[in-house]
Amino acid sequence: MKLTVLGCSGGIGGEDSRTSSFLVDDDVLVDCGTGVGDLEFDALRRISHVFVSHSHLDHIAAIPMLVDSIGEVCHHTITVYAPPETLHILRAHVFNWLVWPDFTAIPDRRHPYLHLQPVAVGESVHLGERLFTALPVRHTVPAVAWCLDSGAAQLIYSGDTTYCAELIEAINARPALRHLIVETAFPEEMRAMAMASRHLCPGMLETMLGELTVTPEVHVSHLKPGLGARIMEQVEALRGKLRPKRLVRGQIIEF
Repeated sequence: MKLTVLGCSGGIGGEDSRTSSFLVDDDVLVDCGTGVGDLEFDALRRISHVFVSHSHLDHIAAIPMLVDSIGEVCHHTITVYAPPETLHILRAHVFNWLVWPDFTAIPDRRHPYLHLQPVAVGESVHLGERLFTALPVRHTVPAVAWCLDSGAAQLIYSGDTTYCAELIEAINARPALRHLIVETAFPEEMRAMAMASRHLCPGMLETMLGELTVTPEVHVSHLKPGLGARIMEQVEALRGKLRPKRLVRGQIIEF
């Protein structure tokens, strides 16, 4: 499997500040933030699956525009996979005919442009030989991490989370894990903000990584704009066997 980073910022502002969105091979998105808008139209047309970590705008912003842009020219339905609570939020607050048309009913409910498929924590979706599994996290809204399994190796993307013992247990249960993309949204001096918003700061990341028994490459994402240099200065000073590196837009990870 090949994962291309379309966006991994915690906000906007500048050429490299695209919010969370990852292209897997050429037909799957994991989260659908503003980075999706940089894809060429032909690349957009190949997308048929979107795995969403949670309902916050920086992770779903491009879903409505994606469906609207390619729905009439594609010969397939775009399926969005997410926890049932997340799909309820999308139905009630996005695809509600007020913010955006309900593309689960366009052109009709038998042949819609958009299908919303619930996936509970612990459940998996098979796409050919590829496996996508929802893992537990803790955030301010219902959320999941996603484990991507190529059959030869695995990658876990945390989405947004604070310290979560259940996620650590799930990570440790995967000895074939090669890559871990994990958020660290705030610097250490903003720990109170990180805890209130259920994000990580470098000290919390250190605790999490210290409890891992597996040894993946660790990629730090979701740094808040204007705070990235400070956050990475603190991350790079962490002690431990794992040496996290900053994830960057355009980076390709194969596994």
